[in-house]
Amino acid sequence: MYTVKTVETCRFGLDGGAMFGVVPKTLWERAYAQADAKNRIPMAARALLLQGNGRNVLVDTGNSPFMKEKQLEIYGIDFSEFTIEGSLKAHGVTTDDITDVILTHVHFDHAGGAIVNGEPRFAKAQYYVQKEHLAWARNPSLKDRASFESYMYEPLADHGVLQLVEGEGEILPGISARLMHGHTPFMQAILAQTDKGKVFFPADLFPTAAHIPAAYGMAYDNHPLTTIKEKQGIYEELVGDRWLVVFEHDALRTAGYVVMTDKGPQLGETLAL
Repeated sequence: MYTVKTVETCRFGLDGGAMFGVVPKTLWERAYAQADAKNRIPMAARALLLQGNGRNVLVDTGNSPFMKEKQLEIYGIDFSEFTIEGSLKAHGVTTDDITDVILTHVHFDHAGGAIVNGEPRFAKAQYYVQKEHLAWARNPSLKDRASFESYMYEPLADHGVLQLVEGEGEILPGISARLMHGHTPFMQAILAQTDKGKVFFPADLFPTAAHIPAAYGMAYDNHPLTTIKEKQGIYEELVGDRWLVVFEHDALRTAGYVVMTDKGPQLGETLAL
């Protein structure tokens, strides 16, 4: 069993319309946050820290400070308040203490913090990604190729620290993958056995708590109808087994439980980890 903590890596912004797809702006601003002058909404890049079984496991690594200046400006990437090193230090952990890094997928806002100057940021860690997802990243679709930056993950393979996971199931003791394909093929949502019960880290299936309802999906998704089916297929476990959901990109809420209401699935009790 693991203790569970969150690691704030930075803040950034994405276009609110892209984040909520066909949902009208009047509705997504009410459900989440007001957009800025560039129509961007505030985003977290939150990693998960699981400690136990002699391991310090990090799930995802946030954005990279080494992106091109134009990209940093477009996405409003801001490390002034949060960094991986600073947030880990607050938990009494250094980058050298991390034993394992699980990447849900290798889009720049999830894998960007894995590499520093061409070297693995977590020098003593093994890294895990789905084999089929890496194959996709190396030959992506026109729709999502801008989300992949090879310098953020290929050095892991070059340094021999990248472990390729094949399919669902246990990656490490007490930590399992659930495959999702709507956002990007073979994204691995993570389910962990912790001191707070089952903790679910859904990555971009539920990027924020406002995305809990099935229809609130992203225009960034490769297959929006698949995302809807994947959400609908997991609600029963989320609600019935009372999984604690950690929202990777929600700048307003860290984690919470999903409850079923007469209006469908909604965010219930929230927690700050």
